[in-house]
Amino acid sequence: MSNQSMTKEEYLNKVKEIDTTKEAPKVLEDTDFLTVANERRSVRQYDPEFKIDREEIKELLETATLAPSSSNLQSWRFLIIDEQEEKERLLPIANNQQQITDASAVIAVLGDKKAYENAEQIYSQIAEKGNMPEDIKNMYVNSIFDNYGNFPEERLAKIAHIDGGIVAMQLMLAAKAKGYDTVPMGGYDEEQFLEAFNVPDTYTSVMLISLGKGTKAGFQKTRLPLEDVVQWNRYE
Repeated sequence: MSNQSMTKEEYLNKVKEIDTTKEAPKVLEDTDFLTVANERRSVRQYDPEFKIDREEIKELLETATLAPSSSNLQSWRFLIIDEQEEKERLLPIANNQQQITDASAVIAVLGDKKAYENAEQIYSQIAEKGNMPEDIKNMYVNSIFDNYGNFPEERLAKIAHIDGGIVAMQLMLAAKAKGYDTVPMGGYDEEQFLEAFNVPDTYTSVMLISLGKGTKAGFQKTRLPLEDVVQWNRYE
């Protein structure tokens, strides 16, 4: 192994220099799921003049939040950073990754570790629609409070991160289907971010996602062969 190393900022920004892709992100004529999943790439270069209005961002989030979650508690929360001044404030916290300021918006995917406290509201809506008898609803809510309410914070955070990962992927696929580009980012100082943007103490930070109109397609996908990552039934 080489002794050479880079700082985190150098590492996160070097990818733009080594990416020799020439084409712009592909405009999809067919937006069936398999096409969208195959064509989505992590895009790091965006048109800074292109803006997505908030109503369209809300539409993407509506689609994203159709994703499943632990006990249907929907622990995901979103902080949408679309004002340029706020993106500039985020930039050094995110290791000066240029997509932070060039993309139309940065979506911070958060997870509420106290999401179980919404169980009554969520399951009452289910019961009101006639999809669950009232007594069963009460049993579910009581069980959720008994279980989640006694989980250690680390387990609640893990649940929130799993839910956040699922909803984030659905958001990025929805964005591609609508003709936009994204890149998920974990290269930022979570503690600084939570403090700088006044995020509630009960929330955990899952990832940041840049959303906008890409100008360069990003790396072509390379993946390990399935036989390296798939095992059937059990490990011997």
